[in-house]
Parts: sequence; C-alpha cells; structure tokens
Amino acid sequence: MKFFVLIFLGVMTLFTLLISRRFVRKLHFNDTVKLYINIFLAINLLGVIGYMYARYNPTIPNWAYFLLSIPIGIIFLLFIATIIYEIASRILDKTTINSQRREFFKKTFDIGSILAATSLNAKAMYNAKHIELEKVDVFIKDLKKPYSIVQLSDIHIGGLIDQEFIKNLVQRVNGLNPDIVVITGDLVDTSIKYAKDALDELKNLKSTYGTYFIVGNHEYFHGVESIIKYVNKLNIKTLENENVYIGEKAEGFYLAGIYDVIGNRINAFKPDIKKALEETSNSPIVLLAHQPRFINELNQKVDLVLSGHTHGGQIAPFNLLVKLQQPYIKGLHQHNEDTQIYVNKGTGFWGPPMRLGASSEITNIKLIPKS
Repeated sequence: MKFFVLIFLGVMTLFTLLISRRFVRKLHFNDTVKLYINIFLAINLLGVIGYMYARYNPTIPNWAYFLLSIPIGIIFLLFIATIIYEIASRILDKTTINSQRREFFKKTFDIGSILAATSLNAKAMYNAKHIELEKVDVFIKDLKKPYSIVQLSDIHIGGLIDQEFIKNLVQRVNGLNPDIVVITGDLVDTSIKYAKDALDELKNLKSTYGTYFIVGNHEYFHGVESIIKYVNKLNIKTLENENVYIGEKAEGFYLAGIYDVIGNRINAFKPDIKKALEETSNSPIVLLAHQPRFINELNQKVDLVLSGHTHGGQIAPFNLLVKLQQPYIKGLHQHNEDTQIYVNKGTGFWGPPMRLGASSEITNIKLIPKS
C-alpha cells in the first residue's frame, strides 16, 4: 500500500510539473498572474498529499475529505488541457497569418483554455453527484419468463460515499421493484469499522429473490474476509465461487458469482469458475465477475456476465487507458455466440468526486426470453 501511495504521489507531482512548464509558462499572461497560477498548483498538490492521508484516516470530517479529493481531478483535467493546448499551439505557430493576428488568437486561446479547464472541472463535479438510471434489455435463450435485475457496482463506501448516500441509493433501488439486486464488487473501500453505518442501510433493500454480492479488488485491500462476514449479516448473500437458483423451478436461471482475479495474485480468495458453475445445467446462467477481463477465462457456456470495475473511465480520456487492460469499458456487448456481457460504469466513484464522459449509474436489467 505504501508503494502505491509513493507511485501515485510521484505521478501527481510529475503531472503538476508538466502543467506548469508546458501550459502555464506559455500563457500570454504577465508574470504575476503566472506566479499565482503556480502557487495554486503547489497548494493543489499539497491537497493530493492530504487526500492520501485522509483515505487511510477515515475519521477526517466529510467536508475536509471533499476539499482534499478535488485536487486529484483538477490535476487530471489540467493535464489533458495541457496536451490539447500543446497540440493547438503548435498548429497555430505553423499558420501563415501575420504575427499581430497570431498574437491576438494566442491570447484569446489562452483565456479560452483557462475558462474551458475551469468549466470542465465544475461539470465533472456536477456529474458525480447525479446517478443515472440505465435501462437495458437482454434477450436470453431458453429463459421461460422475464426477470428484472438491478445492478449496483463500484460504490466505494468510505469518505464521501457515506450512510446518507447509501440511504438515498436504497430508496431509488426499491422504487424499481426488482426481482433481485446484485452488487458486483468494490462495495467497501475503507476499514469495515468505518463502513458499518453505511452498510447497514443495505438491509433495507427490497426485492423478490434477494440481494447478492461479489467482492471486487478493493475489498482485498481492506480485509476481504471481514467484509464478507459483515455483508452476509445484512440479508445479503455473498457468492463465493458458487451459484444459486433464481425463480420458480424450471422457469428461472442460475446466478453465479466468483472472487475477483486479484485473488490469483495474492494467492487467496481466488476465482474458480468450475466450482462456481457446478450443477448449473439445463437453465440459463448469469455470472457476476467484477472485472470484465475475466470473460476471457470462461471455458463454459454462460449467457450473461455482469461486471463493473472500469468506472467507464470515470474521467475521459482515461477510458483509453482502461481499454489497455479490460476488453470492455461500459455497456452491453455480444462477446461470442453464447455469451453477452454488461459492464456497469459504477454507482459511486473512486478518488475525486468527478465524472466526465462516464456517468454514475444504477442499471435496471430486464432479462427477456429469446424467441
């Protein structure tokens, strides 16, 4: 964990230096204005250090946590703005217009860049506060009757994702009257003792056949065994390389769930698809797997995989980096002739309370018999 913190702070420092040298230094502002911007960047970087401290000291008040979390998003978005500014400046420098007109365009572009970066940060914070309802129809072969599933994923309880957030979330889910609720990992992102009040709200989830949970990679960082034990006390069933039958006999489907692939790395709580799919013949199968890339390890027929993990990239264009590791980033995909996969963009957020190009979501999935 300490190694991760050092690497993360190193990357944030590097980004800040690049913003200062490749963006701020080139702005057609006087030296005093540039100095103020650089002072802001330095304070912003200190905020990132404070955020990393706050993540592992959850007793810090939420208002302070909120202020400390914003600088990460600011650095990300300013870094993207720096890349765009660098490319646009080079193009402008190669134009054939006279120097006076080029100077005018340059100053206008500089002011516009600052305003655009500010607006994007504000828009990203606004997006993170609003959870969209995604309605998805999935046609399943051999299914006898329709079923509704509400999928939540990547809630990341801890810090800004608190008891009030979960209470409001539960109310919205209950209003959908689902047959089942599934939570596809990264539910908890802090020590279990700090998450209990928020987790307790999940006892109020209502559905016909219950609520089911699988662990994501973040549960492994905070004591996966203790989290599973506590969640199971909340009338929520954790699927640990196992399956359950949903619906009336011969009319329903098997719901299977596996541990996250990070278990292979730490040699504990490892995913076992063969065990998870034992005795699941003659009925459709829906598999809960936190990371979409697990679909490449499937060697048995599964009708639908429900995943999360990617956050849809959370802040564009980082979805392009996620694509290097995961085969699917968001939405419904036909993986092969037998298997479809749906990737939830995340109901909460990780790090800064910001989303750009990838809204938070509650997914209302309707399984429909395929003619």
